[in-house]
Amino acid sequence: MKSDFIVAVHAMVYLTHLDTLVSSDELAKNICTNPVRVRKIMGRLKKMGLVDTKEGHVGGYCTQPGAEKTSLLEIADGLDISFVDTKWRSGTDEVNCCISKGMAAIFDHLYQEMDRACREQLRYVTIEDLTLEAVKNMQDQDQHCHGEQCHDCPAWDKFSEKYGR
Repeated sequence: MKSDFIVAVHAMVYLTHLDTLVSSDELAKNICTNPVRVRKIMGRLKKMGLVDTKEGHVGGYCTQPGAEKTSLLEIADGLDISFVDTKWRSGTDEVNCCISKGMAAIFDHLYQEMDRACREQLRYVTIEDLTLEAVKNMQDQDQHCHGEQCHDCPAWDKFSEKYGR
């Protein structure tokens, strides 16, 4: 499910941004989804070795060291995501027509090529790239992150160091 990819990437960016233990409730609130869904996807990210968990009333999730260097392709592969596909196929083999018999295979090939191109782009985008882009977008709009104001936003500080803002 492609939306699992969005939830996973958003969670990884948020965890990288805060660089601290975050509950599934807090993640769900930031992502705008259900905490149960977050826990399910975070479990998959844990199996991939990208996050660690702490159980209990003060528990939550945090990224593993180096997880910010993870490419979006690695996350997509770990979640078994296909970006371009369809469940429905036009045409049928039961009709004696080259168009009706051939269109499903033609579209299958087209979708495979589009998915391959999409995945190739994701190979070069990391969680860190998205984290820094989110901070840059805020700064470009002359807005301030809640963490920047109280000096507990590692992503904001890292961006400011890197780009002198």
